[in-house]
Amino acid sequence: MKSFALVAVAAVVLLSSGSRAETPEDADVAATRVNASADENRRPNVILILADDLAVGDLEGGDGHPTRTPNLDRLAKESVRFSQAYSGSCVCAPARAALLTGRYPHRTGVVTLNMNKYPKMTRLRRDETTIANVLRDAGYATGLVGKWHTGRGDGFHPLDRGFDEFEGFFGSDDVRYFRYPFSQQRKISDVEDQYLTDDLNRRAIEFVRRHREHPFFLHLAHYAPHRPLEAPPEIIAKYRDQGFNESTATIYAMIEVMDRGIGELLAEVESLGLAEDTIVFFASDNGPDPVTGERFNRELRGTKYQVNEGGIRVPLFVRRSSHFAPGERDQMVTFVDLLPTILDLCRVELPSKNQVDGESFVPVLHDASASHSTTRFWQWNRAHPNYTHNAAVRQGQFKLVRPFVTRSAKLKDSTEPEVLYDLHADPTESHDVTDRYPDVARQLSRELKRWCDSVERDRVRPKAMPADTK
Repeated sequence: MKSFALVAVAAVVLLSSGSRAETPEDADVAATRVNASADENRRPNVILILADDLAVGDLEGGDGHPTRTPNLDRLAKESVRFSQAYSGSCVCAPARAALLTGRYPHRTGVVTLNMNKYPKMTRLRRDETTIANVLRDAGYATGLVGKWHTGRGDGFHPLDRGFDEFEGFFGSDDVRYFRYPFSQQRKISDVEDQYLTDDLNRRAIEFVRRHREHPFFLHLAHYAPHRPLEAPPEIIAKYRDQGFNESTATIYAMIEVMDRGIGELLAEVESLGLAEDTIVFFASDNGPDPVTGERFNRELRGTKYQVNEGGIRVPLFVRRSSHFAPGERDQMVTFVDLLPTILDLCRVELPSKNQVDGESFVPVLHDASASHSTTRFWQWNRAHPNYTHNAAVRQGQFKLVRPFVTRSAKLKDSTEPEVLYDLHADPTESHDVTDRYPDVARQLSRELKRWCDSVERDRVRPKAMPADTK
C-alpha cells in the first residue's frame, strides 16, 4: 500500500521539477493525484456474512407476510443477486470448508458435523490453505466473528488458519443464544448477559472500526437461525400474532434480530466512508433444518441434510456499488467459487499449491451474459462418506441425484435408483426425466462416479505433517 503512494508522489515531484516553479494550485492538483492514485491502488475490504440454516424463502416476505428482513432486502436490491446459488454442502461444517478453501469439502477432510464425536472428520487438514491465509499474506487484517466449525485444538484453531482475530465459538459447543461459551482469541469464557446475535453484530462493527485505515477481511458467521430456537419474547410475539406457530415465529424473530444487526454493520461501513471500497457478500450455509418444522421455502424440494434444491440452494448477494450494477444473475455459482472470486476482486494471486475446484465469477458480476462453469457436485452423509447415498451433480439445466436415505450414521449402500431432473422445466424436482433423456442420465452418472472417486482419493491422501495425529 505504502509503495503505491510513494511511487505516485515521486512521479508528481519529477514532473513538477522539470519545467517551472510549483504554484499553490499545482500543489493542490498534485495532492489530488496522489490521493486518487492511493485510492485506486488500495485493495478493497471484504465483508463475508454467512447465516446458518437460513432458507431462500426467509427473505423478502415471499410468503405474503410483511418482510422480516428489511436490511437484507435492501442489500439485495443494491447487489448482484444470484438465483442459482448453491452452498458447498447441505450441512454446516462441510459447507464452511468449501467456502474457506474453494475446494469440495471431502478434499479438505471436513465431511460431517459433530466435532466432539468425529473430531478427525470435522477439521480442515493442515495442508489446506484458507482464504484468510492468502489475504493475510497479502497484507489484509483478517477476522472471524462467530461460528468456526472446521477444527479444534492445536493447529486447527482459527488463529492457526489465517485469521488474525477470532471472536466466536467452535460449533459443537453447548451454544444457546442467552448463554454461550465464547472465545476471544484463544481465551474462552461463558457469556450470560447478552443475546448472541447482537453480540456478534457488535463485535463485527468494532472490527471494522479498528481496521478502517487499511484493507480488511471480515467473516461474520452468524449462528441464527440455527437451533436452539431462542429470541427476545416481544419479537416472537409479533410473529405469533401474524398466525405463525411457536417454532416458525421464533425462527423469524431470530432472523429479524440478525437482519437488524447487519443493517447496523452496513450503516457503520457507510458512516466511516468505506462503502465504496468494501465488497459485501451475504449467503447462508444450507437450507432450513427439518427438525424445526416446515416453513415457506418457495416450494423447493428437500431441506438441510439433503442434496435436493431445498437443502443446497441458498441466497447470494454481492455488493460493491462503485463497480457492480445491481441486478439478477441466472448463472450457477457455488461456495467453491467464492475464494477465487474474492481473490480476483482483491487483486491477490492464488498460491499455485492451492488447487481449487471453483473459478472466479467476477465476469458475471460485471456482465449478466458472461459464461460460468456449469458443472458442480455435492454429497453428504453422517460419518465416513458413502457415495451411494445423497449425492448429486448439476450440469446446465440437468441435475442427477442419488436420493437421500437417512441421517443415521449406520448407513448401508443404497440401492435407490438415480433420478434425473430438468431444473429449467421443473425447479421443484417433481418429475424424473431419466426415460426422456437416458443419454444425459448415463453421462451425468459417469461424471458423478468420477468425482466421487477423485474426492475420496484426495480425502484419504497421506497426512502432510507427522504431527497431524490428534
